[in-house]
Amino acid sequence: MSKIGIIRCEKNETKCPLTSCFKALSSASEGFAGCEEPEIAGVFTCRCPGENVADMARILKSKGAERVHFCTCLFSHRQKDGWALGTGFCADVDRLVRQAADAAGIPCVKGTAHLPHGYVPEVVE
Repeated sequence: MSKIGIIRCEKNETKCPLTSCFKALSSASEGFAGCEEPEIAGVFTCRCPGENVADMARILKSKGAERVHFCTCLFSHRQKDGWALGTGFCADVDRLVRQAADAAGIPCVKGTAHLPHGYVPEVVE
């Protein structure tokens, strides 16, 4: 079993209930492909400018998370024919993912559901 933490963006918290992220997690697909029997350990909402992302990652680890996934909408955007890289909600997502991985000592992954065509989720360890 793989315990997963998710960090989402405040800019999308009132528009997205994470339905597709949870579906992808429960089916071990998209950003969660390769996770054996994934189970949610917890969810946090990052608030700009992300100063507490390290604390969130450490707390998720303390609750059993073995890896933390950052929602796809942080670094991608929806287009008419699917999702595309760039122009996501967070211009600083790479730094935040690195900061979370360094602080918690567990892999952090860029991607949940709605992966852009050809995108392979980046894992930061």
